[in-house]
Amino acid sequence: MAFASLQEILTYMEEKSVPFWEAILMEDMAERGVSREDSMKKMLDTWQAMLHASDSYEPQRKSASGLTGGQGSLMEQYCQAGQTLCGPFIGQVITEALKTAESNACMKRIVAAPTAGASGVLPAVLLPCYREHGVSDEQIAQAMYTAAGIGQVIAARASVSGAAGGCQAEIGSASAMAAGALVSLKGGSGKQITHAAAMALKNLLGLVCDPVAGLVEVPCVKRNVVGAVNAMSCADLALAGIESRIPPDQVIDAMREVGDRMDSSLRETGKGGLAATPAGQAVQAPGSFHL
Repeated sequence: MAFASLQEILTYMEEKSVPFWEAILMEDMAERGVSREDSMKKMLDTWQAMLHASDSYEPQRKSASGLTGGQGSLMEQYCQAGQTLCGPFIGQVITEALKTAESNACMKRIVAAPTAGASGVLPAVLLPCYREHGVSDEQIAQAMYTAAGIGQVIAARASVSGAAGGCQAEIGSASAMAAGALVSLKGGSGKQITHAAAMALKNLLGLVCDPVAGLVEVPCVKRNVVGAVNAMSCADLALAGIESRIPPDQVIDAMREVGDRMDSSLRETGKGGLAATPAGQAVQAPGSFHL
């Protein structure tokens, strides 16, 4: 039986004397009836798919609509010129978020984490750690177990679907997963992991899902950047000892309530928000696609 709350994971950790990521691995073994080696292999394969999505990015490729493509390359060039306000590491995070989200829009292979529309957030924070900080594949896999555990609880208590809960359920959930993964990667405690996730989710509470022309491109691709950078800041907050004043599981429950109250036009229907602006409406006309 999957974990029903983040607190349940913390309790399990204490009872079994295992770190957060291993609690999730053990649950996966029990739920799917697989060995430790098989579970870890699947996670490492998932990580390799994330790496491949980045390595196989094609800057010249455009989505069928023409709305998306090449922005990851533009950001990469800007970073290489040493002009970023955020610094080289955050610059890489932004670049990777764009690359993966654009690849999704261009129908290339990505890892839904937890969804395709939010697929750029988790790899955006993990790839620079792997490439620049010498983090091993196994350490990345452990962080991904942590992310998976957070995502599973959010899915169980609320939703990871934009159609059900707005973009807070997609980018918000992905950001919470990424924040927890980073804390895990840095050796933070289980409590710090859950508070990082809570703060990341709180920061994106109420974010609507308003895809222009109903496509997972505008504003979805750039929201992956927001989710990734938000995760970085919340991980640092938690590692500094800062906590969410609202308990993590209650934050998730609040996200569900907000999603339930959200008007249907703001939940992936392409009828409200940015999709309803004059420019957004114009995109639906044939031959009107522009970057």
